[in-house]
Amino acid sequence: MDMELLPTEPKLETNSLPPKPRFEPLKAHEMSDGRVQIRKISVPPHRYSPLKKYWMDIYTPIYEQMMIDIRMNLKARKVELKTRMDTPDISNLQKCADFVRAFMLGFDVADAIALLRLDELYVESFEIKDVKTLRGEHLSRAIGRLSGKVGKTKFAIENATKTRIVIADTKIHILGSFANIKIARDSLCSLILGSPAGKVYSKLRQVTARLAERF
Repeated sequence: MDMELLPTEPKLETNSLPPKPRFEPLKAHEMSDGRVQIRKISVPPHRYSPLKKYWMDIYTPIYEQMMIDIRMNLKARKVELKTRMDTPDISNLQKCADFVRAFMLGFDVADAIALLRLDELYVESFEIKDVKTLRGEHLSRAIGRLSGKVGKTKFAIENATKTRIVIADTKIHILGSFANIKIARDSLCSLILGSPAGKVYSKLRQVTARLAERF
């Protein structure tokens, strides 16, 4: 019995495959189809003088390092940010907006500039009335408990939790990482609810020691 042999297909050589394409990373203006991205941050009346004083400290890292255009619109009283053709990353615009916004909330330039350099930093804000409804002298005493004598309590919480805290009347702003903000917020809430500072300190020491062991 004769058997017919089927013709075998020639094997493709691995070397005959086309080379893997390499694409250059897109620039910020290319990701938005050439459109300019803009952010506007309002300047509160009480931050107008500090903005004038520290303008060059804010302008230099934004323009030279982050490659974002910045200007002060005197008529609208807003700081305007926009991307340039040579902006390396589109996320730089949002980082700069967060940096300027943190300065407007009352943080020092030296503290707020960390938002440009680190990705895991945030600003969280809340009011005293969100924790407990206080009026008159009770509210004044609560604000006093948060600050302590010559800011002692506030500095102790900042140093223990590696955060920065701004107490602006009844509003509280915390700058730090997610876990550290939670610890600082819990301590501040305990003080608002009436806990003595000594009790808050001892609890803070336990929590920070536990956090240090984890990392």
